[in-house]
Amino acid sequence: MTAPDAARALAETRAWVEQAVIGLNLCPFAKAVQVKGLVRYFCSAAREPAALRDDLRREMQHLAAAPVDEIETTLLVHPWVLTDFLDFNDFLDEADALLVELGLDGVLQVASFHPGYRFAGTEADDITNATNRSPHPTLHLLREASIDRAVAACPEAQTLVAANLRTLRALGAEGWARLQAEILRSAARAVSAENPRAR
Repeated sequence: MTAPDAARALAETRAWVEQAVIGLNLCPFAKAVQVKGLVRYFCSAAREPAALRDDLRREMQHLAAAPVDEIETTLLVHPWVLTDFLDFNDFLDEADALLVELGLDGVLQVASFHPGYRFAGTEADDITNATNRSPHPTLHLLREASIDRAVAACPEAQTLVAANLRTLRALGAEGWARLQAEILRSAARAVSAENPRAR
């Protein structure tokens, strides 16, 4: 895949949220905030981890300061840095440390998604890794209070992981590949619609 521009990276991420995360019901809490327009999508221009850390700091502060009825959650997409999953995984310790430094530990938390995501103890081609495989490396900033409310309102939250594993296994590698291809096509159409000169 060629390196994306910011518009394409964000379009692919939105399409992934709509068609994979919501479409496969991998997160039962995602649909409401997406439909209400409460998800902030931000594409970092960082090419080095230090620059990404600066963007992450700003996005953490931005989310913490924003009214929850304006921004519920933030997806920080960073297509040009930490493209290797092991490097990305190591960076998560820095993300958690930054929450502590900003006094936001217990207020926000960081979830992680990556094209090469791999759970401990799984093979690289294990379809269950797809639950956390996004088009581009992505740090998902969530409000702790929002998570608590969502879990309380959703009795099936406790069985979500098992349900997701069943969903991905039923879909299979071929089904997942078809879905990824459709996500890219949807994103391309969205970018083209926003920028007619790109057609």
